[in-house]
Amino acid sequence: MNKFKIFSLALVASASVAKAQDINEAKKAIDAEQFQKAKSLLKSIIKAKPSDGEANFVLGNVYLNQSVVDSAKIYYLNGLEASDKKNLNYIGLGQLDLDSKNTAGAQANFALATKDIKRKDVNEFIYIGRAYMNSVNPDYKSAITSLQKALAIEPQNPSALLAIGDAYYGASNQNDAYKAYRDAFTADPKLLRAKMQLGVLLKGAKSYEEAIKAFNEVIALNPNYGPVYRELAETYYKWGRNKTSTAKVNMQNAITNYEKYLSLTDYSLDSKMRHADFLILVKDYKTLETVANKMIAEDKVNPRIYRYLGYAAYENGNVDVAIKSIEDFIKVPSNKVIGRDYLYLGLSKIKKGTNAEGVVDQAAFDAGVADIKKAIELEPLVVEELADLGKALFGKKQFAQAATIFELAVNNSESKNYLDDNVYYGISLYYANVNKPAGTAPNAEALGKAEAAFDRVLVASPTYDEAYLYKGRINNLLEKDDLIIKNYEEYVTKTTAKGAEELAKPATVKKIVEAYNSIGASYANTDKVKAVEYFNKTLALDPANTYAAQSVKALK
Repeated sequence: MNKFKIFSLALVASASVAKAQDINEAKKAIDAEQFQKAKSLLKSIIKAKPSDGEANFVLGNVYLNQSVVDSAKIYYLNGLEASDKKNLNYIGLGQLDLDSKNTAGAQANFALATKDIKRKDVNEFIYIGRAYMNSVNPDYKSAITSLQKALAIEPQNPSALLAIGDAYYGASNQNDAYKAYRDAFTADPKLLRAKMQLGVLLKGAKSYEEAIKAFNEVIALNPNYGPVYRELAETYYKWGRNKTSTAKVNMQNAITNYEKYLSLTDYSLDSKMRHADFLILVKDYKTLETVANKMIAEDKVNPRIYRYLGYAAYENGNVDVAIKSIEDFIKVPSNKVIGRDYLYLGLSKIKKGTNAEGVVDQAAFDAGVADIKKAIELEPLVVEELADLGKALFGKKQFAQAATIFELAVNNSESKNYLDDNVYYGISLYYANVNKPAGTAPNAEALGKAEAAFDRVLVASPTYDEAYLYKGRINNLLEKDDLIIKNYEEYVTKTTAKGAEELAKPATVKKIVEAYNSIGASYANTDKVKAVEYFNKTLALDPANTYAAQSVKALK
């Protein structure tokens, strides 16, 4: 789950006491992640007083946080026409520049924002620091520089301390982040986000139990502070992912706390979207499909709903709904398509083309693979999601299709399944050739790819001795005597080095017998003495081995 961005200050003091009550209520709503409430309050302020530049700026920030860039820009530009605190809106425009990688433009806007400020003003520097952090291209070093200017003026400003804590955290400086959060909470014990962030640091360090204790301390101070339940939900989720023995209980705890978070924030469509994102994380697809259908009933315009419905429908076996929903999402040019969209579309097509006996229609399979390739182009590590499909095909002895799936992943060394995928790929290609109809020549190109896969396996895991066994088998199919001998001898050498216990295993004996017979057969046409030597080694392990006995007789 992405770290939630705090894009404006919850507790920045306002010069005008009359309007401070209203705008501070909006900022409190933002801190509590009640965005619909905040937008409603800010629009009321602007309607009552169009000259309020700060209200326009803060409202623009809300829209920018929700990725509604056009609306954000409108309010920033409106704010520049205001007579009160219009300079803040240059900061909003500056963040838009940062998002567009226009650093010079951003700096120019930030200079305009601070051009005429008073000597003791700090809010502009805090907002600029936040802009650097919350950009889609974050610059934590520049954020820290700006926030240090604020703290030089007002060392105990709680909002500045909280913000610089976030900047240090973003820059992976845990020690300074901890000190800043602690100092912020000391400066203002009502600033619950600062105390909550101490738990976030523990969560980031994978100290999940300690993080939960820290979050519960926040709840003890205010059980209605919604964001802490979101952090609890994420902590339980990560704990469950990192310790599988706790997964079931912790995933349920994650869902329960996320539901609590929603009940304390708002039930806007945007918050339901966040809920849907979380349900994908915890793989609660039954609930996700229900939630997605409810969202469509409320808002048939927002296309992201069709993404959620497509994912959930696939996981729940409703492939026709999955295909239609995802295609409806992808076909809209303005939608930002991600790799996972094409992944689910491809998997859905393959599943739709699979009959009750598990046999896959090749045309449906090829169409699905084409979509999965698009997914990988957009998001290379999506290959980590393919292992289950590949293994399922392998288990059904659909080796050619299994090889096609594993081939999509075998060159991505960043994948957590890199080693397994290469093993399955090599074995799938081997068996796809072994099982060809009698009289059909082996596919030399495919077998070359299989051998290359086992070479990658040996680089990644030099002790995986089975790779030599399969390389020997592959070269047996290719009738390359020198490579048959080389690889099988390597397998025997590596296995023998493991000691008597390994050599006593029936499965190991069977493989060594295979190696000796294959080496003997390879020597048969060039060195009969060597050939007989290896067949006799077989007979020493397996006196009843007919092939070895007949070969010795023939060679003599």
